[in-house]
Amino acid sequence: MNISFLKLTELTSDIANKFNYWENDTQLIPFMRPVQNEADLQRQETITIDSVKQRLEYLHIYLIYQDGQLIGEMNYMVDPEHLFKKEAGTAWIGITIGEAEARGKGIGYTALQFLEEVIKQQGLQRIELGVFEFNTPAYKLYEKLGYTEIARIPDFTYWEGKMWADIRMEKYV
Repeated sequence: MNISFLKLTELTSDIANKFNYWENDTQLIPFMRPVQNEADLQRQETITIDSVKQRLEYLHIYLIYQDGQLIGEMNYMVDPEHLFKKEAGTAWIGITIGEAEARGKGIGYTALQFLEEVIKQQGLQRIELGVFEFNTPAYKLYEKLGYTEIARIPDFTYWEGKMWADIRMEKYV
């Protein structure tokens, strides 16, 4: 299994279409964005080349490839408003392994190690992230990588008939 990463600088319609597919996959929606009810889980968003270009104004996006095939993306932004701990020089990270067959194979672990190194090279000293309470595999992955829980925001997102907390975690690099 050959894993590689590429900073997104040139956007193609194929990449935008992949983002659109992942962000509207009903199996992924609960893990990618907070929702308030069952209807939100079915809400489709249109991801276009222009909307991804807008993201690039504040996000550093890296594409994740497995054996030459685009399988996911990871990103970070610096000092966003939604940080729990407002500490200058903090990267907020996100990761999506969009292709189901690529999940559970250690790709997220490898990808996050790569992203942490990129962030460190940018001179940033702290990383913060949010993981929904029901996403125990991701929580365990972050713990394994040295992230520690700093807060729980109750009733943050809906999934499987109830509201769940958003767990905020941090790591100094």
